[in-house]
Amino acid sequence: MTKKLAIISTHPIQYYAPIFRLLDNKMDIQVFYTRGDVPQYDHGFKKNISWDIPLTDGYTYEFLENTAKDKGSHHFKGIINPNAITKINDFKPDAILIYGWAYQSHLKIMRHFKGKILIYFRGDSTLIDQQPGFKNILRSIFLKWVYQHIDTAFYVGTANYAYFKKYGLKEKQLVFAPHAIDNTRFSTDRKDEADQLREKLNIDKEDILILFAGKLEPKKDPELLLDAFIKLNSTNIHLLFVGNGVLEEQLKAKVKNDHLENVLFMDFQNQTQMPVVYQACDLFCLPSKGPGETWGLAVNEAMAAGKAVLVSDKVGCASDLVTNHTGAIFKSRDLADLSQKLIALTKDKTILKINGQNAFITIQNWSFEQQINAISKYVNS
Repeated sequence: MTKKLAIISTHPIQYYAPIFRLLDNKMDIQVFYTRGDVPQYDHGFKKNISWDIPLTDGYTYEFLENTAKDKGSHHFKGIINPNAITKINDFKPDAILIYGWAYQSHLKIMRHFKGKILIYFRGDSTLIDQQPGFKNILRSIFLKWVYQHIDTAFYVGTANYAYFKKYGLKEKQLVFAPHAIDNTRFSTDRKDEADQLREKLNIDKEDILILFAGKLEPKKDPELLLDAFIKLNSTNIHLLFVGNGVLEEQLKAKVKNDHLENVLFMDFQNQTQMPVVYQACDLFCLPSKGPGETWGLAVNEAMAAGKAVLVSDKVGCASDLVTNHTGAIFKSRDLADLSQKLIALTKDKTILKINGQNAFITIQNWSFEQQINAISKYVNS
């Protein structure tokens, strides 16, 4: 018999909405959005964001009342839902799947239903940024207490698995449900548009384009990438920053002052345009220094577009997705190592094409279908 699953998530998210639509075909689900709204202003991009793909179509959902004084998913007390328990009980679920615990209402739901209804959990935290010390000891004690309130965690990858193991979950409580994006949307041929974009940017067909796409913020360390790119000192290699953020003006000022004609900028590009951007590049780079780059789904997107990837060792997906067959990993904040890896990858465009083909093959095992099948099979069993 098909099970009823209540899903607790903060707000409609472009990476989760397709998952909920697919899950709705496998079981009876209801998504409860705890923020109580669809956020417009993105603090990382420093602008209002309205996604151009549907986020609430194809599944049943409800926005719960949020009575927090400072509403939002940026802090623990930003989500307080006085009617959450009642609403969930009215649905009469067989199980509850909670995305993230670090909100007052989410933790309350976990504590209330523990031992009454099966509690499943989804999060992508890792141990990558962990520092030794007294604070870490206290955090470890607290997290072990938090995870005592769940029955099963759907882990996203190797680093996330290690995190759950450290904080007390047993092997039988861990189910692999890979982190994924819409591989089909990013791999669908947009070559003509990609060629037009390169032409618009004055990038010759045989030239190499390195892409950074995301928030221009300190944790992603776009400054390090710019410094490493300058060391390449090549006229047929270009660097494109796509996105906005607090470091935008600083980066643009450096490019202008140093007369770097082959460093380019584009504003935030919405979801329907991003496949074109990825397909226009030859190498995608995510140079994050953290903290908090728990996975890096942009890497999945680039790989689905058939592109080689270069990431730092602070990027959560590095151990699962990036090898010398799909690109390279460099030591975070290490300019010399990043420069060396850039030189090696860009010395021959054929190498990038082969890495890109391998990346495309690799990412097929990290798909919505694998994630959905893992969750639905486990819940329905």
